[in-house]
Amino acid sequence: MDAAHFVKNWSALKSELLGAFMGDHGQSEVAGKVEAMALTAAQSTQLREVLDAALRDTMFTLLLGLDGAASIGPDQQTFRIHDEDGNVLSGCGQLEEEAWKVFHGAD
Repeated sequence: MDAAHFVKNWSALKSELLGAFMGDHGQSEVAGKVEAMALTAAQSTQLREVLDAALRDTMFTLLLGLDGAASIGPDQQTFRIHDEDGNVLSGCGQLEEEAWKVFHGAD
């Protein structure tokens, strides 16, 4: 696995979470609470957009924190993340660069 694959997995997780949060019939605690709000179609769309942005910003910030480009809580340091084969996935801006591409659509 490389940094690009790692970040794409986080993006896939974001999509899965959004689906679980906005799913019908209370598939998750969040979905149950959203369903209980009895939103109109327009309000549901707005809430989906808000949750999508919140998840995107959260995933992006966590990845930058692991890469040392942002703080996690009060601490900022670089973490070494590697896969089972020993391939290093973080450090030197690898995650930051890939996260920007995936979560913000820019090179």
